[in-house]
Order: sequence, then structure tokens, then C-alpha cells
Amino acid sequence: MNTVSAVAAQDPGASRPLDLVHLSKYTLGNRSLESELLGLFRAQAGVYIDRLESAATAKEWKDAAHSLKGSSRGLGAWCLGDISEEAEAIEYDNLGARATAIHRIRAAVLTVNVFIDELMA
Repeated sequence: MNTVSAVAAQDPGASRPLDLVHLSKYTLGNRSLESELLGLFRAQAGVYIDRLESAATAKEWKDAAHSLKGSSRGLGAWCLGDISEEAEAIEYDNLGARATAIHRIRAAVLTVNVFIDELMA
């Protein structure tokens, strides 16, 4: 059993930043693929945050939030996916809501990344 699958098997009902059962099913239990996807997520999440912060149009904002939502949900980071979906729905002109969304996204990404680091250690 691979590392991710082994951790999920210990307590599949535990609340985690990543749904490890989903990830294992998504990758068909391929440890190498799991590691690659987790590494890609870590790299890309920061890019999406940068795009949100630098969004000059409503389309750029929505596209960045949508991309982060898809990436998060693909791995099973449900909470981050939900926060990203909320950000996607924010009106671009609402600067306060956008700032709050970025703050929440940063915190959720940090939580997911710490979990990934602990998982891969």
C-alpha cells in the first residue's frame, strides 16, 4: 500500500485538508502519480493566488478562482475548492470581498500545503 493510501486507511473518516481516499481513487493508487500531483498542486496554488492578486479584469479574477477550484477539487481539497468557488462568484468591483477571499484562500492553501509536506515526509 502506498503512503497516501496507508494514511487514508488508518482513519478514512478524519477531517483533513485533502480527501486521501479521493486522491487514491483518482490516481488508482499510483504513489508516483499521487506525489507528482501533490507537487504540481503546491507549485500551481501559488501561481493562482498571484493571478488573483494581480487580476486586472473580472474575467482574470474568475479564471484564476475557477482554475484553483478545479485543481483543488481534483485532489480532494474540498474546503479550498469551496472557498475558490465563493471567490469565483465575487463581483470584481467588490475590493473588500476580493481581499477577504484572497486571505481565506491563502490560509486554506497553507493548510493544504502543510498537510502535503507532512504526508510526504
